[in-house]
Amino acid sequence: MTARQITCLLLVCVLLTMTHIRCSSESVPENTKSATIAVTDPDHWSHRTRIAGHGLSMANIPGIIKKVQETHVFGIETDNDIPGRYDSWLDPAEKLEAIREMAAQAHAAGNYAFVYIAGMECITAEADSSEHSFYKDHPDWVQADRNGNLAIFSEKDAFWISKGDEDVWISPFAPEWREQWMAHVRAIAATGIDGLWLDIPYWMTHFDGWWDTWASFDKYTVAEFKNRTGLDAFTDLELGNYDDPNFLKWLDFRLDAITEFVAEAQMNIQSVNPNCLLIPEIYPGIGEDAVVVGADVYRLYAVSDAIAHEYSEGGYTAAGREPIDWFAYMTGMLSFRAFAEGKASWMLSYSWDEEENISASDAMENMFMSQIMSGTNPYDARGHVMSGSNDYETRARVYNWISEHENTFFSPRLPINPVGVYFSPKSRDYFTNDFVPAYKGLMYLLLQSHMEFEIVTPRTLADFKGTTLLMPESRILNQDEINLLKGLSSRGCKILTTGETGLYSTQRQKLETNVLADLSQGIKHIGSPGLEYYNLAHKEFNASAYTDNWVGNACTQALKIFQETVTKDASAQPLVSLKAGPGIATQIAQVDGKPHVFIANYTGIIAEKNANQIPQKDVEILFMDAGPEDNILFLPYLGEIIMLESEYNQFGLSSKLPPITRGAVVWLEKKI
Repeated sequence: MTARQITCLLLVCVLLTMTHIRCSSESVPENTKSATIAVTDPDHWSHRTRIAGHGLSMANIPGIIKKVQETHVFGIETDNDIPGRYDSWLDPAEKLEAIREMAAQAHAAGNYAFVYIAGMECITAEADSSEHSFYKDHPDWVQADRNGNLAIFSEKDAFWISKGDEDVWISPFAPEWREQWMAHVRAIAATGIDGLWLDIPYWMTHFDGWWDTWASFDKYTVAEFKNRTGLDAFTDLELGNYDDPNFLKWLDFRLDAITEFVAEAQMNIQSVNPNCLLIPEIYPGIGEDAVVVGADVYRLYAVSDAIAHEYSEGGYTAAGREPIDWFAYMTGMLSFRAFAEGKASWMLSYSWDEEENISASDAMENMFMSQIMSGTNPYDARGHVMSGSNDYETRARVYNWISEHENTFFSPRLPINPVGVYFSPKSRDYFTNDFVPAYKGLMYLLLQSHMEFEIVTPRTLADFKGTTLLMPESRILNQDEINLLKGLSSRGCKILTTGETGLYSTQRQKLETNVLADLSQGIKHIGSPGLEYYNLAHKEFNASAYTDNWVGNACTQALKIFQETVTKDASAQPLVSLKAGPGIATQIAQVDGKPHVFIANYTGIIAEKNANQIPQKDVEILFMDAGPEDNILFLPYLGEIIMLESEYNQFGLSSKLPPITRGAVVWLEKKI
C-alpha cells in the first residue's frame, strides 16, 4: 500500500470517527482507545515528567543528555521542527537522523524524548531574497480572513520570526498539504521518538488584527463548510453574532475541524509507532480563547495522549501574578486535570522574564509549587521561550525533590465526599462571558473555603458520586446531560443551580420552561454566588492577601455564606476539615487510599514586587474517619516528611500544622 493510500484510508477512518464525535462529543473516539489504555496508567512515563526544552542537532545531543541528568529532567523536549520549516518540509532527512539518534540516547540514559513540530504554521528562512518560499510555491494553501487578507507574517508580528523570513498559516483543509504533513509525522514517529509535541494547531486569530476575524476563509475551508452545512461562509452568517444560528454553526465547524485534525495526527503517528504520543501544545485555557482559535482542550483530551498547556492567568509569568491570579491559574490547571480523565497535563508556563524586583529562583519555586499541588507536570524554560532555564540550580534542586515525592503528587487523586462543580462546555462555547466568571467564582469559593470539590464534565457526570452538584450558568444542556442529572436527582443528589442554568435550548434559544423543571424536588436555585464572588474577589481579595489581614474584607463574609449554603443542602458531611485563612488554596483527595490535602499559600505575594509568602501558622486539620492509633503526616514543599502530634476525640483525629511557607501536603496514615 502506498503512503497516499494509507493516508486516504486513515482519513476515511477519522471522518467516520469524528462524525461520532460531533454526534456525541462526550465519547472517547474508537481510534484513541489503544493509546488511552497506556497513557491513563498512572505508572506511564507521561505522568512522571519534569520537563525542559532543548534545541536539537546531531552535535548537541551529548550536551542535552548531560544537562538533563544534572538537573533531574525526566521528559526531554527537543526542538527540531520538520513540517514548520520549509527547508525541512522539502527535505527532512538530516533532521530525521538527529531525531532518531536523540531517541536512542535518551532511552540509553533511562529517559524519554519528544520532538517539537509545528501545526499549521510554516516559516521560510530568508524568503525575501529567495525565488521559492512556502507561499510563493503554494499560495492557495494559506489561511485568509473574510476580506481576503492572507495569513502571511514577518518579523514585526512575532519574536520567533527573523528578519526576511516568511511565516504562513495553512488551511487544514488544503488536501495536498494535509497529506504531506501526515506523511511527515509518520516519518518522525518511525524514528523511535517517544512523542510529537504539536505546537498550536489553530485557526489564525491570535496575531494583532486577527482576533475578531473568525478565520479562515480560504477556498478549501469555505468549501468544506458548505459541504457540511449547505451554507456560504461569506454571505450566510454574521461573524461574532451569537444570536445568529448560522454563526454558531461556523463556530462549531471550526472547533470540529481542529479536533479532527488532531485526531488524524494521532492516528497517523500511532499507525507506525503505537508507543509514540501526540502532545498538542495549547495556550487557550477554559475561556473564550478556546472558541476563537478553535482549540478546545476539553475536546482535545479525547483525541490526544497528553496536552501541554502554554497557560497563564493574570501576569504572563509567575513573577507577575497577583494572589487572585494564582487562584485563577489553579482553577485552570484543576479543570485540565478533570478534562484529562487519567491522562497527563503538562504545564509550559513561564516563571520569570527579567522582573527586576523578583529573584528567578523565587518565581520558579512558586510556579513549580502551584503546578504540583494541582497535579500537573512542570516544565522549566528561560524567559518566554521553550528552552534553557532562568536558574539551573533551582531547577535541579526542585526537580530532584519532586522526583523523590512523585507518587504523592502524580498518583491519581480520587474523590472522597466532594461537592461537585459542573463545567458545561457548550455553555462556555455559546455564553462565554456569562459562564466563565460564574464557574471561576465558584472555584475560588471552594478553594478558599477549603471544601472538598470535584470538577464534573459531561463525560464524567455519570460517575459522580457526590451528594451536591453546583451548576454555574450551565445554560445549555443536551438531552444526555438532562437524563444524567435526573438520575443524580433520583438517587438523592442535591443540584444547586445558579444564574440561568437550563434556560436555553442547544441552539441558544431562550426557553419558556427550564429543561430541569422535572427535577423540582431535587433542585434548588441559589442565585449567582459564583459571578458575584468573581467580581468581588477581583476587586477586594488582593489587598488583604498582601498583608494576610482579612479583618473587614467582604470576601470572608461571602465565603462564610457560601459554605453555609452548600453544607445546609448537603446530605453528607465532609470527612476532612481544614481551618485556614482564604489566602491558601486547598485540594482534598484520596491518593493511594489515603485522604490527602494539597495546600498552596499565596498570602504576601505582590506581582513584580514580592514572591515570598507570609507563613501560615494557625492551620488546623481534622480527619473524621480516623482512629486514635492513626498518624498524620506532613510534607512541606521542598522539605522532608514529618509525623505530627495529634489529638483524638469523638470528632476524629486532629492536629495543628507547622507553619506553611509556599505549600505543603498533609495526609492520614492509617494504622494497619
